[in-house]
Amino acid sequence: MQIIAMLTMLIDHIGYMFFPGELAWRYVGRIAFPIYCYALVQGHIHTSSRPRYLRRLLWIALITQIPYNLALDPGGWNVVFTLLLSAIVLAILDKLPNPWFGAPVVIVAFLIMDRLPLDYNAYGLLLVLIFRYARSYWLILAHFVLNGIFLLYYGWFVQLFSIVPTILIGAAPGFWKLLEKRRLPRWIWWSFYPVHLAVLAVVKILFFQEWVSIDWRSLFLL
Repeated sequence: MQIIAMLTMLIDHIGYMFFPGELAWRYVGRIAFPIYCYALVQGHIHTSSRPRYLRRLLWIALITQIPYNLALDPGGWNVVFTLLLSAIVLAILDKLPNPWFGAPVVIVAFLIMDRLPLDYNAYGLLLVLIFRYARSYWLILAHFVLNGIFLLYYGWFVQLFSIVPTILIGAAPGFWKLLEKRRLPRWIWWSFYPVHLAVLAVVKILFFQEWVSIDWRSLFLL
């Protein structure tokens, strides 16, 4: 599971940075984010210390920010901030005596996250909530509806492909549990996001921009 998430995220970012006109990279990349949302929910449920879990997310978000700005979005906040705010919402909801009291919390969080320049914006929060509270085929249906809503309002056609891992999680939980058993060392799982963005940023700055700046037509005129 972790390897699938990391590899598809790497493919997505390579395609976004270096091959923006080739959507096949982005289609494959849509697999990554639902897995990270699922992993966040599992971490929220099973962690021995939620404050420590939130602090770890905060540190990763802060460390990742500069590589993220250099590689992907100069003015945006990286996706770990999205996951962090979603995890805070989950922690608040768990403290409430009645589930209905959570509606105002979710609405306020949705409005805030939709305003902030977050990667995935409020979509990330809603997907995390789906993985937290929906099960089996309801999980798949809820994710499908979420993708449909964001397709209508934001034109996120490519995001429709993110349903693939959710189908496996909801319809084939036994198979997914087998994937979860193949765990990487924790430091690799936590460090991959900032490290791979830093490497891609270096490649972009040192090599790729120089390569695209060459007037290739002039070479054939020599």
